[in-house]
Amino acid sequence: MSSIEQKYLDRFSPLEILARQVVEGFITGLHKSPFHGFSVEFAEHRLYNQGESTRHIDWKLYGKTEKLFVKRYEEETNLRCQIIIDNSSSMYFPVLENLSPENPNKITFSVYCTAAILHLLKQQRDAAGVSLFTDEINLHTRCRSSNIHMKYLVSELEKLLDNYNPNQKRETFAARSLHEIAEAIHRRSLVVLFSDMFESHGNTNDLFDALQHLKYNKHEVIFFHVVDQTEEIDFEYDNRPYRFIDMESGDTVRLNPHEVREAYRTRLNAFKQELKLRCDQYHIDFVEANIRKGFQQVLLPWFLKRQRMR
Repeated sequence: MSSIEQKYLDRFSPLEILARQVVEGFITGLHKSPFHGFSVEFAEHRLYNQGESTRHIDWKLYGKTEKLFVKRYEEETNLRCQIIIDNSSSMYFPVLENLSPENPNKITFSVYCTAAILHLLKQQRDAAGVSLFTDEINLHTRCRSSNIHMKYLVSELEKLLDNYNPNQKRETFAARSLHEIAEAIHRRSLVVLFSDMFESHGNTNDLFDALQHLKYNKHEVIFFHVVDQTEEIDFEYDNRPYRFIDMESGDTVRLNPHEVREAYRTRLNAFKQELKLRCDQYHIDFVEANIRKGFQQVLLPWFLKRQRMR
């Protein structure tokens, strides 16, 4: 690697570099999919309409594609996106020694996805804000589009990775926190929520009311239900005794998973179906995000929602 290339990379944090790589892979995938036209337009271009001024045609892109595209400027993209991350202890499951993009837990998966979305927003000169909550709001920023603000958001996300401590107890009070965040988002925005919705306080009706509150002020909402499908949903464990520890309370129970699997699945699936039903009633996009299946399951729904909001 040349010194010039190294100097270029030094301008970016590891999380920014990862986000760039994730986005590049995503856009490349779009080029190979039925969304090919969208992917080109999403790179800050739109198709030229016959009869309009040729002043802003990108002639370099024409030379490569033999299609006419017009450069899209900041005033043409005014999306505001508030990203909300559940930072409670249950989001630190599973407890892993070597976390990586290929082997994340729920919080790192959410952080990587958020960083990639921020990179896409930055490319489009859209405004972004980030909110973090546990049993209270830990961070809430307003939406801005400046480079300094975007750098600040990435630095706050990196703190979640750098200060990783699965033994620290962080309870969830999603209902109260989401109500407060909903009240703080004043202008129409795209609201993106990453959470497993494992509530320590309150009841499910309070939680559903808080989700509905996010729809106030004509916000569009995507809820990514972050799960580990194998261990949390399917409850796939060997036929032997295990010691299960509640990551938020520290309570411990010893049992053989095979003895409770069917009852566990029935109860959890009932909650998940109710969650989906309520989201449908509130016109919230519900997307189950399995941390074992990569980032496209998050980026594609977000991308399509953004296209519809333009």
